[in-house]
Amino acid sequence: MRRRLRVCVATCNRADYSKLAPIMFGIKAQPENFELEVMVLGSHLIDDYGNTFRMIEQDDFDIGSKLHTIVRGEDEAAMVESVGLALVKLPDVLQRLQPDVLVVHGDRFDALALATAAALMNVRILHLEGGEVSGTIDDSIRHAISKLAHYHACCTRSAEQHLIAMCEDHSRILLTGCPSYDKLLSAHRRDDYMDIIHSWLGDDVKEQDYIVALQHPVTTDIKNSIKIYELMLDALISFNKRTLILFPNIDAGSKEMVRVMRKKGIERHPNFRAVKHVPFEQFIQLVSHAGCMIGNSSCGVREAGAFGTPVINLGTRQTGRETGENVLHVRDADTQNKIYHALELQFGKRYPCSKIYGDGNAVPRILKFLQSIDLDEPLQKTFRFPTVKECISQDIDHILETQSALAVDLGGTNLRVAIVSMKGKIVKKYSQPNPKTYEDRIALILKMCSDAACDAAVNLNCRILGVGISTGGRVNPHKGVILHSTKLIQEWSSVDIRTPVSDTLHLPVWVDNDGNCAALAERKFGHGRGVENFVTVITGTGIGGGIVQHGELVHGSTFCAAELGHIMVSLEGPECSCGSRGCIEAYASGAALQREAKRLHDEDLLLVEGMSLKKDEQVTAAHLISAAHLGNSKAEAMLQTAGAALGMGIVNILHTVNPGLVVLSGILASFYQNPVQQAIRQRALSSAQGIHVVISELEEPALLGAASMVLDYTTRRTY
Repeated sequence: MRRRLRVCVATCNRADYSKLAPIMFGIKAQPENFELEVMVLGSHLIDDYGNTFRMIEQDDFDIGSKLHTIVRGEDEAAMVESVGLALVKLPDVLQRLQPDVLVVHGDRFDALALATAAALMNVRILHLEGGEVSGTIDDSIRHAISKLAHYHACCTRSAEQHLIAMCEDHSRILLTGCPSYDKLLSAHRRDDYMDIIHSWLGDDVKEQDYIVALQHPVTTDIKNSIKIYELMLDALISFNKRTLILFPNIDAGSKEMVRVMRKKGIERHPNFRAVKHVPFEQFIQLVSHAGCMIGNSSCGVREAGAFGTPVINLGTRQTGRETGENVLHVRDADTQNKIYHALELQFGKRYPCSKIYGDGNAVPRILKFLQSIDLDEPLQKTFRFPTVKECISQDIDHILETQSALAVDLGGTNLRVAIVSMKGKIVKKYSQPNPKTYEDRIALILKMCSDAACDAAVNLNCRILGVGISTGGRVNPHKGVILHSTKLIQEWSSVDIRTPVSDTLHLPVWVDNDGNCAALAERKFGHGRGVENFVTVITGTGIGGGIVQHGELVHGSTFCAAELGHIMVSLEGPECSCGSRGCIEAYASGAALQREAKRLHDEDLLLVEGMSLKKDEQVTAAHLISAAHLGNSKAEAMLQTAGAALGMGIVNILHTVNPGLVVLSGILASFYQNPVQQAIRQRALSSAQGIHVVISELEEPALLGAASMVLDYTTRRTY
């Protein structure tokens, strides 16, 4: 039997505890595998910063060691002296605890002391959040800790690649996501969030009508960071909204920032609530329901993105971080007006939630990673030279390597969800009957998507980047709203589908109709690759499609472009499902062919020699096609009319948008290829007669098109 792994988790301040606590709870929950030791040092033990070690005790953790390591002064010299004091005290503690692994977080000077002491005393180090870039002295400290650490749990793909470029061993890097996301993604929608808001900001404050402010000093440019802090306070006073402002951290310059706060009377101002510490669970509620967050805390560019909360990032402290579209940077925050204008732009907005920094499954991955550590292997680190430019961590089955999309297809009969890889491979597909009511349909969509996302993260080695939804009807893709549904899907008009899916999965969501999705699928994975202008025509129960011009999908001013099935080819044709007459769909759709087949059958004119119908067998379009193939002249005439109608409609399309390619998709595509080509030869202008008509080779165009919206436009940015 393998002995339990003794893991020492060292926490230095309120911020790193929010990242370490989920891991500590996970370790504590597995006493058969791990023995947890907790070390507390740094600003946790200082009254001016809230004595935050008490919240660790309130979480029912036994603190094995408390080290007073902070030399007060809040300047550069005090930071250096604090590192020295910690290095004096840490050897005794590490000798007493004898940990197998020391878990260190982030980029604080306290963490540098921990990593230095552990490395020199031959204690294995697991470093969280290495490889990131933020643009200050924190980068140097963070990378120094990474070079001392033996194992790395990083949050983003870019951070992983940075570590690889720093010559760290690929096999000792794990892409986990941020552990705090495990807690915040599951806890931020508490029923009592208004009670929390009122307790910190007052009973008269409404949701999304207040600001959270958190600004720290930049130790490499203290003078300018204090100036920005002063300008931020002036802008907040002028903006006249209730504001929860947290005291800065203990870095050099914090004392001067507190003086500025008190000089302006912030602690007595009726619009401000100045606090030293907010418990993380409550801080999640405050950030997720705020009208805006302002400052330079990493929480703004990391955690706030999971809620779509608008953020104003001031100065250079977080310049290098990956951010979602919710972050507005004011790097040169040199005037009050500039900051005030940023507040006007951001306050009260909501953005698509982003999971750049985690998907809620970091802790299980980290615990599995810890269990895989072989204490018998050599302690000495090995570095991988030369620097690798494009690398993927290899041979560790718990590293998520496949970036994927969650695709949803809402059909008239079935509701389907698929996990689709970057290359268009459907990794796994799920299907259920489409419920008849709105409430049941939404509930099933959310359940299927949640189950698929969990399956992807835990079992299928996939990282979900977002959700793409394909549905019948007319869709506003900018707002994610289904404007008008087809008759096949009931209770599905004026439906905001983006919001519930995004709120449940904490992922960005794109929505479009099934015809447009088929065109997008061809553009990314099919015949449309590299073609600037083409048209996709879907031939199924109905007729639909999508138009791509100059590489972009055409939606139209009211989102009804490419309703190709409703192009009129006759003034007095059969009645269409849209209420008009003579549409292509009324002649050439599967439903139209089925209608004609039933009419012939009722007149006893359908069946010919070689055909039979079983008792109670439903007459379909397939019977009409079979009858025509077996020589039924009336069936042949109907199919010729259908093919001519579709061909005439496509000729109209050629004369209107002049595509370079026509792609036929759907179950009737192969049947209609020759009639369409014949119509083009007979009826199209000579300059359009050379346009190719091809049959789609994609088996699941709706799902692949929905996935392509995510894979092409996932909202990730790097600054």
